[in-house]
Amino acid sequence: MAGLHHIGSGKVRDIYELSDDRLLIVASDRISAFDVVNNALIPDKGRVLTGLSLHWFDELATPHHLISTDVADIPDITDVEAKELAGRSMLVRRAEVIPMECVVRGYLYGSSWKEYHAGGGPTTEHLPAGLELASQLLTPIFTPATKATDGHDENLTEAEARAFVGGDLYEELRSRSIDLYLRGAEFAAERGIILADTKFEFGVADDEVILIDEVLTPDSSRYWPADEWAPGGTIPSYDKQPVRDWLETRDWDKTEPAPDLPPDVVTATRDRYVAAYELLTGETFASYLERSGS
Repeated sequence: MAGLHHIGSGKVRDIYELSDDRLLIVASDRISAFDVVNNALIPDKGRVLTGLSLHWFDELATPHHLISTDVADIPDITDVEAKELAGRSMLVRRAEVIPMECVVRGYLYGSSWKEYHAGGGPTTEHLPAGLELASQLLTPIFTPATKATDGHDENLTEAEARAFVGGDLYEELRSRSIDLYLRGAEFAAERGIILADTKFEFGVADDEVILIDEVLTPDSSRYWPADEWAPGGTIPSYDKQPVRDWLETRDWDKTEPAPDLPPDVVTATRDRYVAAYELLTGETFASYLERSGS
């Protein structure tokens, strides 16, 4: 975007500075797996992430950073750039990022299951013995992690997290994260979907702690079809699982560069993301594309 001041990029998002208190966040179609960005793009993935975040910001009604998704509100862009940004960009309040991932887990899966099965650790320190893979937890657990700029995030014990951000802020982040998870999980359950776990990010703007970044998307959350869940086995998910599954069959050491994805894996992955959007919002993805001008 030639007319915008680019100030940073993550694995998926590009960030531009519009003013001292406004940023533009653009969700690309890039996809990462095992912390490595693939050369292949997943068509419309960034629009799914943006559309779902917009849906959840509206649904959750909690203080957040979103101002607008209307490209007419973005200064100094061409008509071609406006078309590219439509549906995948958010004009947001600038906030001081709290450098802690606020992870909430309602089910024992992924890295927490591996930790638990190996004898326990920071994310499973309060869990009882005898749980299985994909077991539903009696109550959701808050398992924060440091927000790494490179490499992997590091899980924190409750004591480490309290020391990291301070006791009062820890309690606020824990309480709000669990509340948001529960409300999101209830909404998803009514649509036949389990929200197994998710992560939130928060920042401070005008002395207020606000929700930032993406919210309850397939990149930040693990969604399962409710009718395919059973403890003790693996569960299909509405996310990048086709990418992970295919990469696991390759002779690859999980360092850059990643093997290029074949077309069928790209298509299957796009289908998973679009299905998540449509099931959660009740709107066809084609309608979102038309409504956003993309």
